Amino acid sequence: MVIYYDSKTGNVQRFVNKVKKERPDWKFVKIDSEMKVDEEGHLLTFTTKIGETPIPTSEFLEKNSKYIKSISSSGNMNWGVFFAVAADKMSEKYGIPVCMKFELSGTHVEVEHFIEYVENN
Repeated sequence: MVIYYDSKTGNVQRFVNKVKKERPDWKFVKIDSEMKVDEEGHLLTFTTKIGETPIPTSEFLEKNSKYIKSISSSGNMNWGVFFAVAADKMSEKYGIPVCMKFELSGTHVEVEHFIEYVENN
């Protein structure tokens, strides 16, 4: 299983680290805007500013969206309706399902949900 991810403040990285502890056999790849991939996987990213998709994530998806099976986004509940909305925007633009939205670096329950979704989709 391949998990592609983008992290700016470290919240997504901490979520990835929690998943790694549970599934050390999975492959985790930190993306960049120039990257081209050839393996299907799931994308973890974050919402920046007030409801914006990170530029490196957008550029990565422009080149690789056909390989992405789901999108999950970190966010902050303080943003209200803009909480983790990057996942919704990317889902709408590329037709990729949203796996989940999680606050900051996620909880143990959210990590379990993510793993279950990835293993069953």
